[in-house]
Order: sequence, then structure tokens, then C-alpha cells
Amino acid sequence: MLLLALLIPLFAATAAQAQARRPVIIDQDCRGPATTDLLSTLALVQSPDADVLGITVVSGDQWRDEEVAHTLRMLEIVGRTDIPVVPGAVFPLINRKEEIARWEKLHGRVGYQGAWNEKPPNAYGGWWTKRGYLGPFEVPDLPEGNPTTKPAAEDAAHFLIRTVRERPGQVTLYVGGPFTNVALALAIDHEFPKLVKELVVMGASLRPVADGTPMADSTMYQPRREFNFWWDPEATRMALRAPWPKVTVTTVDISVKTRITKALIEEIGRATTPAAQYVAKWADEQLMWDEIAALAWLDPSLITKQRPVFMDIDIDHGAGYGNTLTWADGNNPGLGEQKVIIQEDLDLPRFYKMFVDLMTRPTPGPASANPASN
Repeated sequence: MLLLALLIPLFAATAAQAQARRPVIIDQDCRGPATTDLLSTLALVQSPDADVLGITVVSGDQWRDEEVAHTLRMLEIVGRTDIPVVPGAVFPLINRKEEIARWEKLHGRVGYQGAWNEKPPNAYGGWWTKRGYLGPFEVPDLPEGNPTTKPAAEDAAHFLIRTVRERPGQVTLYVGGPFTNVALALAIDHEFPKLVKELVVMGASLRPVADGTPMADSTMYQPRREFNFWWDPEATRMALRAPWPKVTVTTVDISVKTRITKALIEEIGRATTPAAQYVAKWADEQLMWDEIAALAWLDPSLITKQRPVFMDIDIDHGAGYGNTLTWADGNNPGLGEQKVIIQEDLDLPRFYKMFVDLMTRPTPGPASANPASN
């Protein structure tokens, strides 16, 4: 009886901690290993405050199937194979590599095209830039080792809908890649966005100050062209006009203020945890596009300046195809565009400290039994 009396408070505390963890689905183009896509994903997996219900994968920076493999392998390394990895869209709704090739003849070169790049630009660094082009369903041997676990049998759109319907008003949807999976879910279930607690997005670009970054090269980047939105503009249009309860957007404008440096990687590598060693071995210097969105969701006080705007995207197939559109309140055309909160500045020292803390801590176990499994 005495033992039982001692154990009951422990069980109650464990249950309360699990209840307090915030459920999130990660929808991501998981280029790997250890890029901004997977490091932001890992940050959420590493957080004791997040309950990652699943990772839905979409083509973007790489093709879907290779991204799925990198994601499965990362979860194996940190011991979280309970998290479902769910394959999503291979191709955008309408946009295609061949369409962009024709567009470039009229309007100029697009330097960064993700999975479509014949040779990824050297400015993006890492193992990925040292190989040739791969087709949509080619999966090479991974430098970090090939996974032995398998992805979920369900497709991403139906996983998104089912999981949100099981927890209406509770689940945050974190989108770090193109919106194709989300658009497909929207097309299937018109109530889907209303059942999501909030939408957290890494995407869009307004007028970033990009000196000293790959973004400063005009052949690589145009001020209003941001890759996640541009890869599938029609999907972006669908997502930006959907009735989400709340939308927070991490734009390129704030992302270019950050950088994971070799010194930061070495600091993380001094820890012996699996996550830290994954970062130490496979991460390279890069801007921390997606990590801001993930960490600011975990701790909104990292953001020191933000403002509301109405946001949309240009889907006319002219020179502005895929460009981010924004208006101040009252200047918007009223064609269905929704108000979002864009982040403009952050507490950089606290951001770096939080990132190091997350990457060096032991990986937490599952908060509860996930409704789906791989």
C-alpha cells in the first residue's frame, strides 16, 4: 500500500506531463541529411513540450522518396521510430520542371529549383551539392546509412485529415515545405482547416536584406520569390485562402538573420547524445530557415517583432508567377486572401542557445500512443 501511495503521484505527474505536450504534425520537404528541413523536424522531436503525431513528406528540396528515407533514418538514429513518416505528393498540382524551363526563356533564370536542379548550387553546401541529378523515384544510398524501417501505408492528405479529426482544435500544423500535401487535404475535406488549432509556416519573402548569404546572388534569388511558395504556387494559393484559425509565417526576411556555423555545430558535437552526434556528423553551415519557425512555435517569446498582413501568391503564369503578395489591412483586394502574422525579428542569442539545448538533450520518448504507426 505504501508503494502504491508513492507511485500514484508519479503516475499522475507523468500523465500531466504527457497531457501538457502540444500535438503537432510536421509537413516537410525533408532534404537530408541534417539540413534545415530535418534539423527543424528534429528540434520538434527533441522538445519535451511537443508531441509529434507524424511527419508528412512532400517533394521540394529533394524528391519525396529520398526525403522519406532520410527522415526514417534520422528517427532511427535518435530512437523515435514510433513517429509515423507518411509519404505525400511527388509532384506539384500544376507546376512542372518543363514548364519552368519554358518560363525561364521568357523571364530569366531561376537559380534554385530544389529537386529540379540538374546540379544543386554550391552556395547551399553539404553532401547534397556533390552529386548529380536524380529522377523523381531514384533513391541513392544515404551517407548516414539506409533506413530499415518503413513509411506508413497511408497517404499524407488522408493522414492529415484523419489525425486532425481525431483531435479537433488541438493540433498545430507545421509546414516547412511546399503546400501540396495541405492543398490535397483541403480539396478532400473542406472542414480540415477549421479543425486545425493553428498553421505555422516557413515560406514567403518580402524584401530581405541578404548581403553575405546565398540570397544576395540575383541569379539564385528574387526578392518576392521564395522556394516553398514557388514550387507549387497553386497549392500555396489554396492554403493561403483557407479559413485557418491562426496563421504564423516565418519569412526569408527573418531567416537570413540566422546561420548555423561550424562553431555552433562543434558546440553541439561535444554532447554524446544521438541527436547531437547526428548534427555533428552531417550538418553543414547554412541559413536556419525552418528552425526559426519550429523554435518560435515552441517559445513565441523568441520573436521580438511581428506584424499582421494579408498574404497571397501570384498564380498568373507571367513574370511574377510564384511571387509572394502582401497588403496592409485595408489595401487588400478582398479576393479571399487571409490575414497572417509575419515574424520580423528575433532574440538571436536566445534562439541559438535554445537550438543547442534541444540538439544536445536526450531525445524524449513518445507522449502517448500515436493513432497511426509505421
